[in-house]
Amino acid sequence: MVRYRKWGWGLGIATASAVTAFGVASWQANAAPTAPSATAEPPGGSGQARVSDPSPLPEAATGSGSDPLTSGELEKARTVALTPELASGAEDVTGKAGPEYLSAEIDVEAGGRQAELYYYDYKTDKLIKQVVDLTTGKLAQSFSAAGMQPPASEQETKAALGLLVADPLGAGFKESYRKATGKELNGTDGLVATAHTYTAKPADQGASQCGNSRCVQLIVKTENGQFLSVSEFIIDLSGRTVARLK
Repeated sequence: MVRYRKWGWGLGIATASAVTAFGVASWQANAAPTAPSATAEPPGGSGQARVSDPSPLPEAATGSGSDPLTSGELEKARTVALTPELASGAEDVTGKAGPEYLSAEIDVEAGGRQAELYYYDYKTDKLIKQVVDLTTGKLAQSFSAAGMQPPASEQETKAALGLLVADPLGAGFKESYRKATGKELNGTDGLVATAHTYTAKPADQGASQCGNSRCVQLIVKTENGQFLSVSEFIIDLSGRTVARLK
């Protein structure tokens, strides 16, 4: 699990945000259940052993200690974190008002129930971290920093795939799809993509801005599981452009 607090936001950073994988609270039984004996007779003397299948325990409204965020806590935290200023002043990957939500986690080092939520603002190309105190229901801290590129969201992955398919550089990719499936590529239908954020390497040509800009590299496969080669393409989500590594 990636923990973005280790990046060090530094002193004097004015705004904030948060990201990381988040989970839902789970329960673990104190001991494994004992399988019933095949010869055991249940109460009532029916003569046949029965195995109970209890429904899973309902999710707790709130967690405790270092428990992962519950769905209720996450909803509450996202409401508090998305301040009016952030909602109107930032932009998501589609250009709409409001930052791109990435993920959230509990701050296990805070000593209380504090949620860290991470967003990306495409207007400023900055990662935003919002710290919400779940006990008081208030925003505790806010940070922002450039040059931090956490994992891509589902919406960012979808946007990157759309840019690749629409770009003239994607002609070879479309041909690979036709050979693999015997069909012509119709938009992004029939494709399953995974996106990994990309930071430019010293020898890169054509994607030197990546790291300051939000860029991703895709892994794409067809619905029947055939992988298509797209590793040479870098999609700049900030600039909405596609480059081929040289």
